[in-house]
Amino acid sequence: MEQKKILIGGQWIKGGGSITVSSPHSGEPLAEVASADANELSQAVENSLSAAGEMRRLARFETANGLRKLAAGIESRKTEFIDSIVAESAKPVRYARGEVNRAIATFSWAAGEAERSSGEVVPVDTQPPGRGKAAYTMRIPRGVIYGITPFNFPLNLVAHKVAPALASGNSIIIKPSDRTPLTSLLLGEVFMESGLPLAALQVVPMDVKHIDAVYTDERIKMISFTGSAPIGWAIKAKAAKKFVTLELGGNAAVIVDETADVEDSLKKSLVGAFAYSGQVCISVQRLYIHEKLFETWTSRFVEGAAKLKKGDPADEETQLNVMIDEAAAKRAEEWIGEAIDHGARLLCGGGRKGKMLDAAVLTNTTPEMKVVAEEAFAPLAVVEPFSRFEDAVEMANHGKYGLQAGVFSRDLGNVEYAAENLEYGGVIINDVPTFRVDNMPYGGVKDSGFGREGVRYAMEEMTEPRLIVTQT
Repeated sequence: MEQKKILIGGQWIKGGGSITVSSPHSGEPLAEVASADANELSQAVENSLSAAGEMRRLARFETANGLRKLAAGIESRKTEFIDSIVAESAKPVRYARGEVNRAIATFSWAAGEAERSSGEVVPVDTQPPGRGKAAYTMRIPRGVIYGITPFNFPLNLVAHKVAPALASGNSIIIKPSDRTPLTSLLLGEVFMESGLPLAALQVVPMDVKHIDAVYTDERIKMISFTGSAPIGWAIKAKAAKKFVTLELGGNAAVIVDETADVEDSLKKSLVGAFAYSGQVCISVQRLYIHEKLFETWTSRFVEGAAKLKKGDPADEETQLNVMIDEAAAKRAEEWIGEAIDHGARLLCGGGRKGKMLDAAVLTNTTPEMKVVAEEAFAPLAVVEPFSRFEDAVEMANHGKYGLQAGVFSRDLGNVEYAAENLEYGGVIINDVPTFRVDNMPYGGVKDSGFGREGVRYAMEEMTEPRLIVTQT
């Protein structure tokens, strides 16, 4: 079995502990990955502090050149990245390829943002004391950033922390998911060839028993977390003196009104609900279909869900595969059973064999059921009818999450109503909430998070404005 070291201070280090990474698909061990202890974590922070000073002194063109080399390095090793994602996360290769392409775009966009990022002129002569004065702001890097990333996008969600951190002149330590550290370590190899300060990115898998030091270490100025809502809000509470951004869970709703393009909404909703077995925070979970379309639309949606091709994630034809672990599949199976026990009707799927959960569609649910109220993070969708568009919006708003929602409509009035009244960080018109382009502001309201990702918007979070006032 391959032995993998961790990246600390530009060196590959054999840590004080280790993590066994196995294939979710086959169960076979893939690698033994080193894990940092408390002393190695402290050293990584010290290295990052020094690198933050180096990053801050770089000219814009030097930072941009390094980011472009990162993008080119991923491109040149694209097959390795795809294979790594497929192996350690069991993501079907069609989606793994898309993730790698998106990561390349994320670093490429960051290079441009590094060149054009700036403050603004502030007109202070709007009051008498400002006569004869000029003012402007500078964006000052926060310094050392600690990024915590989940298993489901082991490259691009890492990129969404690393790229803006570097582009805005910071250094960053990445703690990848214990389930999927291999892809981020591969990114570390590419980073070493970027020409940027060697400790500006450190990839440090670590046992969570050491994580409390991150909350109290004053050298760490910001924590950027992507993961579950309970863990994220607990981090924010513990790291009270640090700047914290949280990209958390969702329970994405889709509304299909009577004017919608049925074919388009069906095709996109099937992908949105079941891609990567629903293990995406903006996966479609609740579908509200106008009563005039409901029977036909639902019948065809169920038919499509039942036909999804299951198999090896390395197979180009595979659409649905195992979940990350059996506990996740079992939890979703229990939620389905609980809903049925309380009157819901299972239209297809829901069967489980180990980590494999067949794509499930339910109806006749109530807002209190877990399949409606909580984040399933599984191949599970709920379909319900509505008669008034306003009622569909109200149903979509019900609950504690608000990441992204989708609306299929050709009615401009409904579109405007949705834009004004859906309580989400993003409202996607005539597409599913699973839509994301990597330069757009991405984040949620309510329990779905705090702050925004998307390169330029993350750079704003990772810097502080400094006001300069001069007497002319």
